[in-house]
Formats: sequence, structure tokens, C-alpha cells
Amino acid sequence: MPLYSFFAKNLKGEEKKGLIEAKDEKDLFRILREKGLILVSWKKEKEKEEKFPSFFSLFGKISLKEKLFFTRNLKVMIESGVSLPKALKILSLQTKNKKFKKIILEIRDKIIRGESFSKALSYFPNIFPNIFISMIKVGEETGNLESSLENLSTQMERNYNLRSKVKGALIYPAIVISAMLGIGMLMLIVVVPKLAETFEELNIELPFTTRLVINAGSFLARFWFILPLFILFVLFMIKRPKKRKKGFLDKISLKLPVFSKIIKELNTAYTARTLSVLVASGVSLVSSLRITSEIVTNFYFKEVLLKVAKQVEKGEKISDSFEKFNENEIYPQVFVQMLRVGEETGETSKILEKLADFFEEEVTNMTKNLASIIEPVLMLMIGATIGFFAVSMIQPLYSMMEAL
Repeated sequence: MPLYSFFAKNLKGEEKKGLIEAKDEKDLFRILREKGLILVSWKKEKEKEEKFPSFFSLFGKISLKEKLFFTRNLKVMIESGVSLPKALKILSLQTKNKKFKKIILEIRDKIIRGESFSKALSYFPNIFPNIFISMIKVGEETGNLESSLENLSTQMERNYNLRSKVKGALIYPAIVISAMLGIGMLMLIVVVPKLAETFEELNIELPFTTRLVINAGSFLARFWFILPLFILFVLFMIKRPKKRKKGFLDKISLKLPVFSKIIKELNTAYTARTLSVLVASGVSLVSSLRITSEIVTNFYFKEVLLKVAKQVEKGEKISDSFEKFNENEIYPQVFVQMLRVGEETGETSKILEKLADFFEEEVTNMTKNLASIIEPVLMLMIGATIGFFAVSMIQPLYSMMEAL
């Protein structure tokens, strides 16, 4: 149904403004009259259509930022007394993502037909993960949906800020490495074959390193189309570990200097924050552990959480379970020990919240110093690459000059 903004007065002359759904103007007048209001003026709200949809909208991607905006605004409207269907209608008008707009309206229609909010969300598991659905369900059962939405928006905002800091810290090295590889490939494809022709004309005996560079350049010049295929393969391998039982890149990432510590502390922060929010919201510990296993980004953290969930389901303490399955110290010892303190004091949720704050601060500090740590390594890599290429190309010329 269309959405109308209206201005009305009651019999005492008090003014009232707002938004309301109605079939047409007559229906709008009838609804307001039943509420003891006299319609003064109204305006039919139009849905905003994008003439030029964004890149992500074309591919149907719904970002964490968009979901955070949705959750935060929904909480404010529910808290202000706006009905859930009306709040969802307003939010559908605000979003610029066509796919998300359609999903919000579908959820609204399901609620109008009598389904619960959590049930309506469960039809879109790729958009709303288990943590979202579970916390909304708890909010519905306890009659405190605003609190669940507040906890969700806090958790999503922390995760979004943490991811943004890590991604921001990796931009500089990614640009430098990409530029180095791009220039190197260009030199191999364009410059090296011409130098190879010159060396062939001069009939010079080439050193091994020079032959290696020339052969690589000739190969790439003939089969240049392999490069985009290789890039696609690398991207596929980066995404693939999430779908496999075990991730090869997940294992390597836990052994890399500097990066391994960031990955461990980042996933520990995700675990502590998510468990804290779920337990505080009233979700069972076993369900909280299983939901958290879907939030972490590394397979080995996921594996530990699922094993711990099975042991806790059998009646074992969570701290004992973590200690048993943490042989390779996937989770830092301070995390396990503080969990034990939380169990003993009966304040597991608060301890987890403090742990989340601590590890998030650690990740923030490490990402601030990441550029200064990586910069010397990058300079050495670039220097070594340029030096190898220069020596390989100049060495035959020196040999020729010595022969003269």
C-alpha cells in the first residue's frame, strides 16, 4: 500500500504529523477519523528510484555498512513506537540498494501475513546470519526487541570498525606490491624481448640469470592471456577456503610473521565480542558457540569453537573445553584463563566484553604500526627485484666489453 505523510488535528485543536499506510486518500481519511483526527493536508510519498544504480547494487551485494544502517535505524523507530511493518516500509524507501529494498519489503509482507520477524528474516540466510536471527528471536520472546537491536548494532559496528582498520592498514602494501608486479610484468613482456633480439644479433653467450629473464619474458609475450587467468585463480583460492573443510591459506596465514598475530587477535576479538553479545541477550551457550563459529574468518578458529560447543553440550565447562582443544594456541592463553575467571565469578558475559575491548585495542595498535613494519621489507623486496633484473640485463654487456 502507498505511504502518506499527513497533517491532522483532533477535536481539541492539537496538531499531529506522521506517516501512515492507506489504499487511497479516502482510506487515509477513514483511518484518521477512526483515531479521532481530522485530516488537514497530506502527501503521497514516492519511492526513490535510482537512475544509475551503484556497482554493488548491480551485483546484488549488501554491505555490512548497509545492514548496520538498517539495524540502527530500525531500533530507533521501534523505540519511538513506530510499528514494525511501517518501520520496514520507511527503511525500504531510504536504502539505495535495489536488492536490499526488495528484501526489506518481502520481510514486511511476511510479517503482515502473520509471520514473526525472526521467521521472516530466516528466509534470507545469505543476508542475515544466524547471529542476527537468533538475537531477534530472543528479543521477540522476551518482549524487548529494541534491546536486541541495540546489541546487534553495537556488535556490527565494532566488527565493521575492526575490519575497516585491518583493510586500511593493508592498502599501502597491496598498492606497492601490485605496482611492483605490474611494472615487472610490463618490463618482461615489452622490454626484455627487444633486448633478447639485440643479444641474439651480437651473438653473446648469456649467463644463466639473463637466459632465465629472457625466457620468462618470451613466454609471457606469447602467452599474455595466462596473466588474467592466474589472477582469477588466486582470487578463487582466497575465497575457496571458506567453502572447503580445510583452508590451505588459513593454515599459511597462521604461520606468517606479523600477520599471524593480527589474524589470531582479530579472530579472538570477533569470538569474545560475539559470545558476549549472544550470552548477554539470553542465547544458550551451545548455540552462541555455534553461531560464533560462523563469524570467525579462519577455519582453525571455527574448528575449535565447534569442538568446544560439543563438549559444553555434554556438560563440560567452557574454559576446560577451550584448554583441551587449544593445543596449538589458536586462542591466546589469556583468553582461556579469563574465561575460567568468568565462570568462577558468574560474569562470563562481562569478562568476554572486556576481552573483546582488549583484543580490539591490540588489533588497532598493531594496524597503526603495520606500515612502518612492512615498509622496510617492501623496500628490500623492490631493491632485490630491481637489482636482479638490472644485473641480468647488464652483465652480458660487460662481458662483451671485456672481450673487446
